[in-house]
Amino acid sequence: MDVKGFVDISFVDWDGQIASVVFLPTCNFRCPFCHNVNLVLNPEKMETIPFEYIEDEFKRQNGWTDGVCITGGEPTLHSDLPELCSKIKQMGFLVKLDTNGTNPVVLRELMDSKLVDYVAMDVKAPLTGDKYSKATGVDAENLLENVKESIRLLMQSNIAYEFRTTVVPTIHDLADIQQICRSLKGCKKYVLQKFDVSIGKTVIDPEFMSKSLSDEEMQKFLVEAQKLIPHTKLR
Repeated sequence: MDVKGFVDISFVDWDGQIASVVFLPTCNFRCPFCHNVNLVLNPEKMETIPFEYIEDEFKRQNGWTDGVCITGGEPTLHSDLPELCSKIKQMGFLVKLDTNGTNPVVLRELMDSKLVDYVAMDVKAPLTGDKYSKATGVDAENLLENVKESIRLLMQSNIAYEFRTTVVPTIHDLADIQQICRSLKGCKKYVLQKFDVSIGKTVIDPEFMSKSLSDEEMQKFLVEAQKLIPHTKLR
């Protein structure tokens, strides 16, 4: 497993849990607002972190850290993801998976094998080919059925999960959020995240660094979402 990033302690990657974060390389999307540019576009230029080092960190943190968040990139592109999850579980940690939902077969395998305890799935845009392609930077038409299947899997499961949308002013409007919420109505948890240019990182398309929504504007998106999913929250 080529691990390209590691955070030993995070209080923001898993609500209610203290987590370590493992970053896996490559992605099948090219979301223009993505901050993990090298991880997606140039992973071969990033240093690979030996898993032995990460294991030592896990052992050192046992009793302090609740779980491990596996993110990317898109983790489900890696054939040895189940092995990684299994190793982490054997060390006594909970496992959270961040995913874009394009690999429902892998997602089902992990869920059926009880190798994940929490899944955070990004829903990038309304589930139409043109909207999803704009938000992901690729021709997403052929991936939409996979995304929809992953949504169905999670909503019909007993696993803890959340759907989340990063709200980008040049991509989303209030009608888009309404449309997403109609597709997710009845879900356990939905989160709106503000695309924030103030954190100072680059993105895949630099044009997207020009603007982010104000807190007042995000509140409008929240109110709209809560009309269909009352427990929607902001992050």
